[in-house]
Amino acid sequence: RDRPERVSIVATGRDAPEWLIDLADTVTVMENRKHAYEQGVAAKKGIDY
Repeated sequence: RDRPERVSIVATGRDAPEWLIDLADTVTVMENRKHAYEQGVAAKKGIDY
């Protein structure tokens, strides 16, 4: 699309629509393998939310 070369598209979140993936310069998929929450540790501000 029309944008300056120095501008990169970065988006975070889950289940990105295909049009956004196509538009983005970089797409990263993260998955949870292990989380302290599963052991009863409360969510931490700045990490989990």
